[in-house]
Amino acid sequence: MITSQKKAMVSVYLFSLVLITCLLCFVEQAYSSYPKPTKIGLGYTLLSLEEVNGALLGLLQVKHNNYIYGPDIPLLRLFIKHESENRLRVHITDAKKQRWEVPYDLLPREKPVQIVSNKKKPIRSVAEYSGSELVLTYTCDPFSFAVKRKSNGETLFNSSSDETDPFGPLVFKDQYLEISTKLPKDASLYGLGENSQAHGIKLYPNDPYTLYTSDISAVNVNADLYGAHPVYMDLRNKGGKAYAHGVVLLNSNGMDVLYRGTSLAYKLIGGVLDFYFFAGPSPLNVVDQYTSLIGRPAPMPYWSFEQDSTWGYHNVSVLEYVVENYQKAKIPLDVIWTDDDHMDGHKDFTLNPVNFPRPKLLEFLDKIHSIGMKYVVIVDPGIAVNTSYGVYQRGMANDVFIKYEGQPYMGQVWPGAVYFPDFLNPKTVSWWGDEIRRFHELVPVDGLWIDMNEVSNFCTGKCKVSVGRVCPIPIVGGRPNPTCCLDCTNVTATRWDDPPYKINARRVEAPIGLKTVATSAVHYNGVKEYDAHSLYGFSQAIATHKALQGLQGKRPFILSRSTFVGSGKYAAHWTGDNKGTWEDLRYTISSILNFGIFGIPMVGSDICGFYPKSLEIDGTKNLTLLVNTEELCNRWIQVGAFYPFSRDHSSYISPRQELYLWDSVAKSARNALGMRYKLLPYLYTLNYEAHVSGAPIARPLFFSFPSYTECYGLSTQFLLGSSVMISPVLEQGNTQVRALFPPGTWYSLFDLTYTIVSKEGTYVTLDAPLNVVNVHLYQNAIIPMQQGGMVSKDARMTPFSLIVTFPAGANDGEAQGNLFLDDDELPEMRIANGYSTYIDFHASVREKTVKVWSQVQGGKYALDKGWIIDKISVLGLNGGGALLHTVMIDEEPLTSVSNVKVYTTEQRYLYDQRDGENKREIMVELKGLNIPVGKNFSLTWKMG
Repeated sequence: MITSQKKAMVSVYLFSLVLITCLLCFVEQAYSSYPKPTKIGLGYTLLSLEEVNGALLGLLQVKHNNYIYGPDIPLLRLFIKHESENRLRVHITDAKKQRWEVPYDLLPREKPVQIVSNKKKPIRSVAEYSGSELVLTYTCDPFSFAVKRKSNGETLFNSSSDETDPFGPLVFKDQYLEISTKLPKDASLYGLGENSQAHGIKLYPNDPYTLYTSDISAVNVNADLYGAHPVYMDLRNKGGKAYAHGVVLLNSNGMDVLYRGTSLAYKLIGGVLDFYFFAGPSPLNVVDQYTSLIGRPAPMPYWSFEQDSTWGYHNVSVLEYVVENYQKAKIPLDVIWTDDDHMDGHKDFTLNPVNFPRPKLLEFLDKIHSIGMKYVVIVDPGIAVNTSYGVYQRGMANDVFIKYEGQPYMGQVWPGAVYFPDFLNPKTVSWWGDEIRRFHELVPVDGLWIDMNEVSNFCTGKCKVSVGRVCPIPIVGGRPNPTCCLDCTNVTATRWDDPPYKINARRVEAPIGLKTVATSAVHYNGVKEYDAHSLYGFSQAIATHKALQGLQGKRPFILSRSTFVGSGKYAAHWTGDNKGTWEDLRYTISSILNFGIFGIPMVGSDICGFYPKSLEIDGTKNLTLLVNTEELCNRWIQVGAFYPFSRDHSSYISPRQELYLWDSVAKSARNALGMRYKLLPYLYTLNYEAHVSGAPIARPLFFSFPSYTECYGLSTQFLLGSSVMISPVLEQGNTQVRALFPPGTWYSLFDLTYTIVSKEGTYVTLDAPLNVVNVHLYQNAIIPMQQGGMVSKDARMTPFSLIVTFPAGANDGEAQGNLFLDDDELPEMRIANGYSTYIDFHASVREKTVKVWSQVQGGKYALDKGWIIDKISVLGLNGGGALLHTVMIDEEPLTSVSNVKVYTTEQRYLYDQRDGENKREIMVELKGLNIPVGKNFSLTWKMG
């Protein structure tokens, strides 16, 4: 029997619980209503540390609990390991409960050891854990760690804090994690995307860097865009010597990264702290080491290097017209794309029976396939809720959709009400592959373009179809209206929908469930959207890659808008919905260069702009139109022709902007794309290098000149590989461009006689009339080229030429280059006799003897194709004795080789910083060589 005294005690207890709960709610509301605290808590103490199988395992105990953003997790598990000679891992998680991490089946990697001894062992106040290249030191109370470079002792990362720092010690709560590092003032940082960076490629202090995949257009600067890449590269110059290292925090939860110039602070809303440190020391080393962890970039087919697309090619006749006009204008084109115009009611894997009848479309595809062209279509993840739609029926039967309260979560995109596939579910991967197979049997497409996969949703919250309302609402021309027309209620009841810490989503601290899947929705195995949100595009790319590779055993081509760490292993990327403005043109360079650092080298931007120039976007997506300018398209194709992924693409609300529509733009396109098609052997070899080492195709200048600090912040020029530099016009009305030339000799690609000698590095003002783009070759290189063509299939069967670039006037010099050739339909990109050929080219000049030679691996493939080298051009030779004599090809005198012509041309100097006079250098060209690409050769001659 319960006494009245016991009842009173229970009542007091219950009242106390209610009061405490209310106080906690008040504290949480207070901290969300007022400026965010800069320092939270006192950190953790290192309780124990032991070595197990070469790794360090430890326990961390919170020093003092507080309730800012929720209670602290009292006990953490620490795992530290040198995973290779140049990679160090530091992993911190809850010691008692399993927490969300990026799934190991999506991104394969070593799992941390989880067993930690309960025995407390004596720990020195400061200790170190040394590897081949990196050294980790730690402090016990409060716990912090630092990572140093072993060769020079420089600190690369330091999580300690004191009273003078703007950040505090380690914080680890269920929905708020914080850790920071000190940085030297002279550190140059790059990465942390995806965003359009107004200040250029180099991270800018106090700019916001929020990582959370969002469907907001790329016209929004310094905002969290389509991808999430929590990785940065740090480049420092010490006494004229450069050192680079990389840091990735492998976490898919939303996060703010606060860069203050002398510090960098991570503020995450979930998951674990899983750091990887890469020793470098060169920028290329960093990307190599990073992609060795996350996966090497996917090999791309040869045909994927030039394309045209418009959202608004509304029938097959328009496609025929566009292809015909590119051919008439003699502008190269390999791929024609359709957005959702080919679909029946915007439904995936369907054909519009009126505008894209299958017989007529197949006839068109037969025609373009016969000349080597390809066809790529879009696929959005949202599956229309329609009981007569086979894709929906099979999806429901296989239970493949993200759930909310036990039912498929409903959103809205172009077809109206949709459900979203859950690509974390193995059954979804199989279903998706089957739908791609079915569609490929209907239409033999050559690649897939996966869009809207952040994931995008026109609505917010919990939605249902509104009875009696037309949805989607049609607008002018029958186009769907992106306004939400479902009956929706906001979802804010759970801590997953309304977390205590508000990341700077969309630059306005927007709710993280805004215009996407509700973050309390559930994936396979109970995984919450809150944790897996930024993985959606990544997981879809993996499923799509598996499906395409399984169709015919060919090399897949996938273009994805949303990306994450590791996406480059499966897909290319374009930088999303930009705008036809000069500012957007400039932003594209930084965006593309960043994705090379992210391990996604096949990247480009919509040439001429997706939206028209005077587009205004607000919450209801009201649009104001103004025609794109002819001058802008001229300049944009001159840059875009040298993007790794080059595609002219625009919205249906934009005026048409195919490259043949203006005579001046067509001329620029013929010039720039014509050169691109001649450079395809070089670009494709860079594709191979990216696949085996992660090396970006497009690179900042500091990749080749890391010790030249003038180029650290340069965002208006870029390199293709190590030796081809593009210096475009990026401002309206300009007919000159001020370009930076790092130390060395540079040769104009469009006229090899024009030379710039930059002794210590300098800016040079170059002429750039409307149809001209300045492209230069650096010294010590051998560039393989072909003669170009209207499609890559034809271009790659033309004779080869080699351009050899010596430093101007060098009496003792070397140059080198390489060439990779294979059947680009094969899924793998590797050196194998009969399937591919790899050639190292070498050249030297010593004591007036010039030698050019090759070393061939797997020559059978190139020999079977009948490829030959017709011409070799050698630049920068000392012209004091211009006469060539004793010319030998494979030890045979030139006189015994018919049809070979020798030409010498004097180099002309646009700029020359060398001292002295009487400088005379020449270019020597040998034509008609007919050297088999697949055989070793040696070409020598003497000057004098």
